[in-house]
Amino acid sequence: MTLLCISCMQREEVFAVTNVEWFYQPRNGNRSLIFEYNEGKPRELLSPFKGRLQWIGSKDLQDVSLILHNVTITDSGRFICNVNRTLHFEAHQHSTTSNVEINLIVSEIEREDFTSVLSEIMMYILLAFLTLWLLIEVVYCYRKISKAEEVTQESVTDYLAIPSENKENCPVPVEEQ
Repeated sequence: MTLLCISCMQREEVFAVTNVEWFYQPRNGNRSLIFEYNEGKPRELLSPFKGRLQWIGSKDLQDVSLILHNVTITDSGRFICNVNRTLHFEAHQHSTTSNVEINLIVSEIEREDFTSVLSEIMMYILLAFLTLWLLIEVVYCYRKISKAEEVTQESVTDYLAIPSENKENCPVPVEEQ
């Protein structure tokens, strides 16, 4: 599960020191610090997530996201990302803070209900029925076409069986050369 936290820096050409804190607050519970990034080093703190958090933030610290591995139902709650950035100008320093809150709700994997199982069975029965119907239609059409070809073949044979007229009795005069 990616806990996404983006905090864009307005002026990239200005040197800045960025500190990141990730908090977790369970439902009806107290907020506790679970991860921090200070002085260029990510550090996971003692928490219920120990060993399951992974820093995936960018080098320029505009993306300061975490990955939470092996999510469980007990991980439901609010994750808060605080980004404190101090911009160092020649004459003065300017600090900015941004917060991102993520409400995570983890639920059990739902089992398929009876309706979806029944509809899947009906789909396969319908598919089998339509395939059988299509096969019957193909056989029927093939027989119909074969019978029509037989009738056509017989009529052609009958037509060719008419005795041909000889040259002398031909209705159209034939000229010999």
